[in-house]
Amino acid sequence: MIQASSIVGYKKSGKTALLIKLARELQNRGVSVAAAKFSEHGFDAQNTDTSRMTGQVREVIGLSSEQTMCCWSEKRYLPDLIPLLKSRFLLVEGGKHLGWLPRIMILKKPSDAEALDNGLALATWGKIKTHYLPHASGVDDLADIVLSRGFALPGLDCSTCGRNTCLELAREIVAGKARIRDCQALNSNMKIMVNDQELAMNPFVERIISKSILGMLSELKGYSPGKVKISID
Repeated sequence: MIQASSIVGYKKSGKTALLIKLARELQNRGVSVAAAKFSEHGFDAQNTDTSRMTGQVREVIGLSSEQTMCCWSEKRYLPDLIPLLKSRFLLVEGGKHLGWLPRIMILKKPSDAEALDNGLALATWGKIKTHYLPHASGVDDLADIVLSRGFALPGLDCSTCGRNTCLELAREIVAGKARIRDCQALNSNMKIMVNDQELAMNPFVERIISKSILGMLSELKGYSPGKVKISID
């Protein structure tokens, strides 16, 4: 299960610079890091070949000897892309609307905290502090915080944990009133791993898949009830 934290702040607050510093510190500690960035505009530079292609087709794949890129001409959601990652930790720049992972706040003024916190803040970074949150004095302190308290809920809002949304559970986890394992979608009896990342399933979906598979297997010669393991490479 991947760990994660977002870095939130208003424009020109230093989110990208902090993400790079924090990623470097985590990787120096042997932690593999992936990054995601939210933006109000497109990502491809104008007048490039891939930009021209994106305007005409639905998906564009770019391949070179050093990098691989995939661009969709439609909105995708971050939880759907996490199974593509192979890193242990995900750092997210922006995404103030995300309610399923904790965040580090970079404040320009004290009143920013009210709008940015949303009950998910682990700490602050930069010149402005709050009276109620830890303030990281160095990137090493910040790395300690996100490694010990970073998490990612599936964002399903399935309510099987007893809360209406993942945001409610995430707030309780940040406040120390709940644990990540309270998320039923991450603790199902069935585990499906894609690229070493576990897919989250609410109990209803788990029952459908489980009973369908067991129903098909029961027709095979040699099948008997018990623990079933299926591996697909």
